[in-house]
Amino acid sequence: MSDALLNQQQIEALIPHRAPFLLLSRVVSEDRAAQMLVAELDVRADAFWVPGHFPAPIGPIMPGVLQVEALAQAMAVYVARTEGMGSRLGVFAKIESCRFTRMVTPGETLRLEIQMQKLGSRMGSAIGTASVNGEAACTATITFVIPSESALPHPPGSTSA
Repeated sequence: MSDALLNQQQIEALIPHRAPFLLLSRVVSEDRAAQMLVAELDVRADAFWVPGHFPAPIGPIMPGVLQVEALAQAMAVYVARTEGMGSRLGVFAKIESCRFTRMVTPGETLRLEIQMQKLGSRMGSAIGTASVNGEAACTATITFVIPSESALPHPPGSTSA
């Protein structure tokens, strides 16, 4: 575990994800000149997916889609900390060149490295690498779009800003 630049409470102030779906334990570094951010997830034995993915004697093994989601959340923190972006909500547009090369299990710390490729007012993309102890577990190029407020779903009883 590394020293935190941002703790979980500070991350929650930046992105809308909440437990059990907040997949960042802390942000450990950010380099704006290099357009990089590094976060970590403590993969816990009490995570919601542990009982079913996959039960003993095979697992548990962290679902690959959650590794990609964790990378996307790290990218969302980077974007939220970018001047002029504020609380705008980005949503997945594309996941490309995604590879899973190592299983991730409870008790491990998943390091999430984001290298932004493009960042505009309506979309962005990054290359993400999730690793454990320096060994890559997942790599992907993730693209997001920022939809207009009118395109976002609004559950019954909610009010749009």
